[in-house]
Amino acid sequence: MNEKVGKAAKSQGGKDGSLDPVLWVIVVLLVVAGVYGNSYFAAESTLYRVIGLLVLAGVTGWLATLTAKGKAFVTLCLEAKTEIRKVVWPTRAETTQTTLIVVVVVMIVALILWALDSLLSWVITFIIG
Repeated sequence: MNEKVGKAAKSQGGKDGSLDPVLWVIVVLLVVAGVYGNSYFAAESTLYRVIGLLVLAGVTGWLATLTAKGKAFVTLCLEAKTEIRKVVWPTRAETTQTTLIVVVVVMIVALILWALDSLLSWVITFIIG
């Protein structure tokens, strides 16, 4: 799979990844600018700051996806989405039954621990007097 991701990242646009370090520096600078700008404009409305941060996050994310690692991450997310569709999810009845089994087992273990605690407490009280 890594070979497929590497080939896909290199084949898009014919780039060899030589601009990746520059793009990552820009991404880091934009993140730092967002953090600093959020604290610098702390007196402004929260709505405006959130909108500004969302726009900045969108631009930063887009720039990050232009790198080889970013393209590989996007490919991973798309493949994960495909794999999620293949999962066989339990029915409501199966989920209810499993939940009830877990609750019953937890209650049994709690009773056993309570009994052991009571027994040890009684033994310690008997020894100490």
